[in-house]
Amino acid sequence: MLHDEELSILRDISQSVAFADDRQGKMGQLIADGYVMKDGDLFELTAKGVTAVEEHAAALGASDVERADASSDRLI
Repeated sequence: MLHDEELSILRDISQSVAFADDRQGKMGQLIADGYVMKDGDLFELTAKGVTAVEEHAAALGASDVERADASSDRLI
């Protein structure tokens, strides 16, 4: 299971956001685990990395919907 920092790195890569050098230590592990591949000087998500980002976003979306439902229940 990925930690928040690792998911953050994957999201940054998927959005083509540059990240600080201090986070590059995690890159080796993400590459070894098959989430990221290096293409020259660039990092790209593998299919496994894309799936991890999408699943995390879906889980966040589901929890947001649950919170919204709970909030609307309190208004009645």
